[in-house]
Amino acid sequence: MPRLEITADGFRLGDRPLRIISGGLHYFRVHPEQWADRLHKARLLGLNTVETYVPWNLHAPRPGVFHRDGGLDLPRFLDLAAAEGLHVLLRPGPYICAEWEGGGLPSWLLAEDGITLRSRDPRFLAAVDGYLAALMGVVKPYLSSNGGPVLAVQLENEYGAHGDDTGYLAELAGLLRAHGVDVPLFTCDQPADLERGGLDGVLRTVNLGSRVAAGLAELRRHQPAGPLMCSEFWIGWFDRWGATHTTRDAADAAADLDRLLAAGASVNIYMFHGGTNFGFTNGANDKGTYRPTVTSYDYDALLDEAGDPTAKYEAFREVISRYAPVPAEPLPAPAVKLSPSTVELDSSAGLLEHARSLGSAVEAATPLSMEQLGQDFGFVLYASVLPAEGPAVLRIAEVRDRAQVFVDGQPVGVLERERHEHALAFTVPRPGARLEVLVENQGRVNYGPGLHDRKGLLGPVTVNDAALARWTSRALPLDTLDAIPFAPAAPLAGPAFHRGSFALDRPADGYLALPGWTKGLAWINGFPLGRYWSRGPQTTLYLPAPALRPGRNEITVLELHATATRSVELRDRPDLGPTQE
Repeated sequence: MPRLEITADGFRLGDRPLRIISGGLHYFRVHPEQWADRLHKARLLGLNTVETYVPWNLHAPRPGVFHRDGGLDLPRFLDLAAAEGLHVLLRPGPYICAEWEGGGLPSWLLAEDGITLRSRDPRFLAAVDGYLAALMGVVKPYLSSNGGPVLAVQLENEYGAHGDDTGYLAELAGLLRAHGVDVPLFTCDQPADLERGGLDGVLRTVNLGSRVAAGLAELRRHQPAGPLMCSEFWIGWFDRWGATHTTRDAADAAADLDRLLAAGASVNIYMFHGGTNFGFTNGANDKGTYRPTVTSYDYDALLDEAGDPTAKYEAFREVISRYAPVPAEPLPAPAVKLSPSTVELDSSAGLLEHARSLGSAVEAATPLSMEQLGQDFGFVLYASVLPAEGPAVLRIAEVRDRAQVFVDGQPVGVLERERHEHALAFTVPRPGARLEVLVENQGRVNYGPGLHDRKGLLGPVTVNDAALARWTSRALPLDTLDAIPFAPAAPLAGPAFHRGSFALDRPADGYLALPGWTKGLAWINGFPLGRYWSRGPQTTLYLPAPALRPGRNEITVLELHATATRSVELRDRPDLGPTQE
């Protein structure tokens, strides 16, 4: 395949002009057995390109490691895109935002005291160098200059909203080139940030969701010649716990797509298919108040979370057909869904009682952060001894992010970062009572100045204004549940795992609903579906068909609070909550 060229009036690929009509599709948010289906539907829409970020934190959970198997098999994703005749825009970061845990930056960077992310800090740049060396060793054969589908590679991500150090951007560009990237680079920024986020010699693109003419005019002001491109045309939005489900009218979004294409611009639709923040991978925002993002990344996209075309898909297809060829093939019907049913969870195991089987404890004078424990995701269980009985006030400088407090195994209260809570009063029943604090990482901040988001109990922790003598800090990543000894269900006061099974003749997509449950996580056959929370708006979790199997299937739920129910529901449609456009 010829190399993409940037000319004074647009893109060229070989001897032909090219208008990029792309859609966002993050391979790491979609079950790998569903990649081909989503890519096929991208081509049927009329797209000639797909865009994906690359999550550094998943590929490299430890320094010197680079995973590329299963859902991280990027070469397979690129092969499937090429098989559909689609080009690829690759966005490797190192920072990606994406409403993704920590903006894709690995948590082990924060084990370095004083490190400055997204900067020329030598420790950060050395880590980026190692990451790009590993990544480009995999990706280089897929660059269009080598006959592959990758047309262009993004440099950083909306850097103008974060800083203005062009020297940092130049360092990153140099690293990409040094590791073999010989296709065009590009930056993306919102209109007000185009000057700060750009680098001379690198194509600037704009991100917007409305006010198309003004946004393109601002891009042209900063870049008088060259292609007009919107790298993120926002057609929906993400949701946070405790709010409503955000949607955007299909006709309104389609009208803005028409304005972009009528102006001669190239476009990347964000998102074509949003997918799911499986497991613990959601991000968070903090503009004075911490706000974690929900599990679903439906984004009110063209394909819904299960990959079915929406009314917005049909509206966009009609607009695209005015400007580019659209395959004369029928749209695929929505996938078959599971029949609604109820599943009894008839065995259980207390988390506090079996914590030793889930992770090792480290003793220290003070609580250790998740990063000091070498942990990415999950929980930390802290424990100490209360020296005296009677009234007590626990004070914690920083709760990151949600702390459940127990005395001799009994719950005495919850402290939430989101609610700016730092103190809890309770009564100690006896000298030597055991204090335990279970802290959930609800998602590292992915945008803004709060990016250096270390997790756990941070800063001084006191009881009645006195420090406790010793602490143990036990990492509970919950990356495997194999060691949990389940037994017939019995009443449990604290957090507990609950398990049950159901049989299927044929796997199909579905949704897990947990009416009567409060907060926790769910797995299907060991596959992490993500978090649920009665706070909403989302009340169902997407069950991808490839995570199911013919015959017996096993559901595991970690409920963080006492529950009176023992059943969950399989449903044939999602409930993402009340909407707000």
